[in-house]
Amino acid sequence: MRIFRSHWIYTMYRCAPPALPRRRLLTTSAASTAAAATAAAFAVLSTVAGIGAFTAPSTAHAQIVPGHRYFPQRALRGELVIGVTPDVKLNGKAARLAPGARIRNAVDQVATPGSLYDQKLTVLYTTDINGLLMDVWVLNEVELANKSWPTSPQQASQLVFDQASQVWRKP
Repeated sequence: MRIFRSHWIYTMYRCAPPALPRRRLLTTSAASTAAAATAAAFAVLSTVAGIGAFTAPSTAHAQIVPGHRYFPQRALRGELVIGVTPDVKLNGKAARLAPGARIRNAVDQVATPGSLYDQKLTVLYTTDINGLLMDVWVLNEVELANKSWPTSPQQASQLVFDQASQVWRKP
């Protein structure tokens, strides 16, 4: 039996009972059955293997190993010294950070400009349409070994970029 509920009379939908039966009970019971089956299978496997209780790996043991990241082709290499935000010095010249600028440190985590204040950093950077620094990546040891990255758009126009190996070559 279907109950008609007028939207003009019953304006508070949260108080009105649902017109159709809830299907949530079917999905939760199926999900709980699948979860119980998975837990039972893991319990059997752990007792057979002699592992015992399940222990999740601790995040304290995870170490970040800096490696080579993939950069866009329009990124340029330079020396950056961050002053009072948004003012920076890029290759010895005054520059500014864009309002939405992102600075990534050597392990690819977002860094605040204050944490890198007055340090000379070798970076790869991109600029926005106004010439403000938009994306900045502080290079790690692996990336510093790649010396062939262009420092100006003129150099980039004379070289060919291999996206897979992240290497610039002469044509």
